[in-house]
Amino acid sequence: MTPIQSYGAAETVTGSCHYLQLKQGPQILVDCGMFQGRATKQANDDFGFNPADIDLLLITHAHLDHVGRIPKLVNEGFSGRIVCLRATYDLMQVILMDSAKIMREDYKTDLKKAQRRGEEDKVRPPLYTMDDVQAVFDLSIQYAEYDQPAKLTQDVSATFRNAGHILGSASIQIDFQEDDQPKTVVFSGDLGNQKDVAMPPPAYVEHADALYIESTYGDRNHRPLEGSISEFKQAIVTTLMNQGNVLIPSFAIERSQEILLLLKQMYYDNELPTCKVFLDSPMAIRATEIYNQYHTDLNENAEALHAKGDSVFDFPYLEYAIKGSDSMRINDEESGCIIIAGSGMCTGGRILHHFKHRLWNARNAVLFVGYQAVGTLGRLLVDGAEEIRIYREKIKVRAKIHMINGFSAHADQDELLDWMAHFHQLDKIFLIHGERDKQEIFKAAIEEKFHHRKPVHIVEYAEEVWI
Repeated sequence: MTPIQSYGAAETVTGSCHYLQLKQGPQILVDCGMFQGRATKQANDDFGFNPADIDLLLITHAHLDHVGRIPKLVNEGFSGRIVCLRATYDLMQVILMDSAKIMREDYKTDLKKAQRRGEEDKVRPPLYTMDDVQAVFDLSIQYAEYDQPAKLTQDVSATFRNAGHILGSASIQIDFQEDDQPKTVVFSGDLGNQKDVAMPPPAYVEHADALYIESTYGDRNHRPLEGSISEFKQAIVTTLMNQGNVLIPSFAIERSQEILLLLKQMYYDNELPTCKVFLDSPMAIRATEIYNQYHTDLNENAEALHAKGDSVFDFPYLEYAIKGSDSMRINDEESGCIIIAGSGMCTGGRILHHFKHRLWNARNAVLFVGYQAVGTLGRLLVDGAEEIRIYREKIKVRAKIHMINGFSAHADQDELLDWMAHFHQLDKIFLIHGERDKQEIFKAAIEEKFHHRKPVHIVEYAEEVWI
């Protein structure tokens, strides 16, 4: 029997970190993500294992909750090999550098406030530094290709299959020998929608002795994408025809690219009024370049748009605001603009400056196309705040606020069950990447779907599971 321990994403969504301890082979870690949300600083401090013991780090995709603690892992002794898709590696550089920058800036702010109180000794230092991030990319890297077994050692291989979640996302099938018998464990990673704006449907896997499957939305089904796209288009057209501006707070990776694809399709379908479209986020611009570089990993619609001009995203109305001065010049545009800027939940970034200049104008509109967590400025606006404060200035909220659901990059319950149904052999099922109450609902749905034929277990933190 082979033990697996989950030191993250166990009865919670974030912090993906799964330790596969082979008896006759290398010590393998699948993901090393950051815990996110409230009261997570302490959770990120301790791995629960010795990083120096890990020989191989396999990465399902580049989101922070899957890669965010890799610099800390390296700083504390990991010196092995990283295995992932090329697109994941490139996106990971963007995400980790941004993460280190934000932590450094937050630390400086917290330290300054603490010094005024005489409590600087209570300020926690950043989880890692820019130098720690650079050390990650000095390690040995083995690039995987979709659907091609990557030989890790003589008796161990890993096959990456497109998970359809974000660019470079993968489900990972690990094949190894135990007591001269073949064994297979599959980590689903984050599975995408079967109908996505940019990504293809998740690729199926045929067999597994054990499946570790995400359960983020295992308790529900999403609103149909078509309805969300229709609502998105209507809000855009109505606002522009009323001589207003559209503000779209957006996450830099995946959601920004989806918005650009929708706007480009509207342009070529003669649905988009004459306007200027600004992508005002250096991180989103860099991510868009990477998406374009690996366009063959996107879906057929994205490929068709790429064929219209050797770029998936560029079209005549689109402008990139790279420098701060480029962003400031957008303020000179009185009407007819679509401004896509970070951060996605309005907790910082350039979107705040655009709110300051445009949120008070009733002709304008704000389109939220992603979840807004409790306590964020985005959530306040979605919940109907009549006035907000930005940079110590009160701003009246007169712009129309739209909350457009349905753009989730995660599979819902029906899609997760369908993906599992395509296994020809599936012996044990382990639920990770989900809150406990949602996992209980998903577990019941699995047992009903497969008539209780397959054992389903909700994995607990650091629990030793034998496969």
